This record gives sequence, C-alpha cells and structure tokens, in this order.
Amino acid sequence: MNIDSQIANQMVDNLLRPWHRSLEDPEKAQAEVLHGLLSDYAKTDYGQKHGAANIDTIEDYRRFFPVTSYENIKPLIDRVMVGETGLLLWEEPIGWAITRGTTGQESKFIPMTPTDLQMRVSAGRAMMNYVAQTGGFDLFAGVNLNLNFPSIVGTVRMGERELEYGYSSGIYTKHVSKFTPIRSLPSQEDIDELGGGKSISDWNRRFELAYRKCKDQNVTLVGGVCPTALRFAQYIHRNYHVYPKDLWKTKIMTLGSVPGINTRYHSALSAFFGPVAIREIYGATEGMFGQQRDEKRAWSPNYDLFFSEVSTRSGIKMLHEMKPGEMGGLIVSTPVLPRYRIGDLMLAFTPPYFRCIGRERWWTPLDYAWNEFLSFNLGQL
Repeated sequence: MNIDSQIANQMVDNLLRPWHRSLEDPEKAQAEVLHGLLSDYAKTDYGQKHGAANIDTIEDYRRFFPVTSYENIKPLIDRVMVGETGLLLWEEPIGWAITRGTTGQESKFIPMTPTDLQMRVSAGRAMMNYVAQTGGFDLFAGVNLNLNFPSIVGTVRMGERELEYGYSSGIYTKHVSKFTPIRSLPSQEDIDELGGGKSISDWNRRFELAYRKCKDQNVTLVGGVCPTALRFAQYIHRNYHVYPKDLWKTKIMTLGSVPGINTRYHSALSAFFGPVAIREIYGATEGMFGQQRDEKRAWSPNYDLFFSEVSTRSGIKMLHEMKPGEMGGLIVSTPVLPRYRIGDLMLAFTPPYFRCIGRERWWTPLDYAWNEFLSFNLGQL
C-alpha cells in the first residue's frame, strides 16, 4: 500500500491540531467546551430542570448541576432505554455502550449519540501523534492487530426502534478504523460474529481468529485492552510456540483499560512484542478522555472535547488546575452525561500529564505506590 505523505500529513494535522491547542491553553478550551455542552443540555429535560440555558460561568454550572454517578442517573437512563429520549439526550441515540462488569455486579449501559460517537474517534490520537513525531507513515502500510471486545452483543428496543449494544473498545475500533488509513484485522465485524461471550473458550476463539488473519500480515500496530494483548501472546506461544515478536516487527501498541501500562506491564509487553513504542489511552465506557502524546509515561487530556473536573481534598476544581502530586476523583461532562463521576482516581504530574492510578478507593494510593516500587519507576515520568 502506497501512502501519499502529503495527504497523510494533512490528515494527521487535522486530527491533532485541536488537541494540541487545548493543551497549550486548557482554561480557554474548557470554557469553550462548557459553552457548547450547555447549549446542548438546554435541549433536554434534565438540562432545562437545572437551568442550562441561563448558565454563563463554571461557578454557576457547579451550583445548578449536581455531581452525579451511574447509580444516580440510572433511572433516567432506564427511561431513555424505553424511548423517552428527550429526558437526557438532545439527539436520538444510535447505539449503546456497555461495561464489562469489572466494577460492579451488572454492566452499565451508556447511550451513544452521533456527537458522542464522533468524540470517541479521538482514540486514534495516540497513534497519529506517534506518526507525526516520528515521521513513520509506513505504519499505515501495515495492519492493526485487533484484539478488542465485540462491538455488538445484543439489541435494545427503544419504542419502535431496535438499537445494538456492545463493548466500548470494539465500538472505538470499528469507528476509528473509518477515519484512519490503517486496516484492522480481524475486522470488527468478524469479531462480532463470534458473539459476546467472556469465557476462556470465547477468548480462545477470538485469539485463534486473530492469529489466522494476521500471521502472514505486516502488523505495525496493536491496539486495545492491555491484559487482552498479554493473554493473546500467551495463547499463541502455548499453541504455536511463537511470540508476537517472532511474527511481526510491530512499531506501536496503543493500550488502555488498566493502570500501569507503561510501568507495571511494560516488561511483559516488551518481552512478548519486542521493542515497540507503548502509548497509553485513558478512556471508559462513557468516553475517551485522554491519551499519551510522547515518551513520558502518562497521558494528556482531551480538553477540546470533554469538560473535566476533579474532586480533591481541597474541594472540586478543574482537572488542569491540579498541582503535581495531587490526587482527585475525575468528574466528566460529555454530550450525554453532565458532571458525571467516573469513579477513577487521577494523579497529576507536571502539566499536561496525568495518570489514572485506579478506582476511587482508600487503598488505591497504597497499591499505586507498591506497584511503582516493584517496577522501579518510583513516580517518574
């Protein structure tokens, strides 16, 4: 596949420029994002109830819109799911993203709208930024080893309509692939055909599909969930006595889902996949909130897309106002969810770098410190 460098450069620049500008002036970027969100919230019952049309400042936004959680807003989501769209959404949903059930007994269901889905394409920024920094446009001549969860698991009936639901990692891959020149194998459609099971045998079928589709390909990118990438490497070694590094000269891995990708998991990833560049993506079922932009082992927020606050010991403040070493629980405002507490604990470094160190639990800082010690990282970028 021949890549036109001029076209590729323009495409990369168009995708990255808004992000880079927002990192240079997060205060301005966040004010613009809030203005846009409030304009859309004012079209919903929830937004009208909280006076979205009359809010001009961050202080007013905090005064009139309460911090919420999935448990708080679930009754509204349940009603949206049966067709009362305008309660929470100003656009008709086009699908639903679900969690893998790792943080509770049941999967969370989050509606996706056209505007929301467009923002999820930012998952490709980590890879694009790597290409822009290295000039490695030959990455696009290869394929992306797709190890993601299914993007379609089932359907939800909303009034007269029936919409698909699936896992966010698969949804990201399906839609990001449409906006980047690199092909994903297996295709997300092929993965979806295997069903949405989470058992070992279900994953073995997906791993076998990935191995068969990619064994003779030029795999330049591996994207997805970090533990899944490690399990895939173990699977092909157990069954075919090779590691990914024996098959491919992968250039970059863009991975998410767990803390410590660049520290705790780095040695195992390098042992299995070789000397690849590792770039962390920070996202959740609710959205894609940041990604690693360089070799510093932390990610930088998408200030141009989402409004990001944190709850700290000294109160609620903007994410970009955190001081190095400060911790706080992330509160995001998305096109679907106003002032939504994700449940993840953020650690600030020198701006604009952050790490998610785990869930908001009292022992999370202790776990983080212990893992930093074991990985000999000791809090360094």
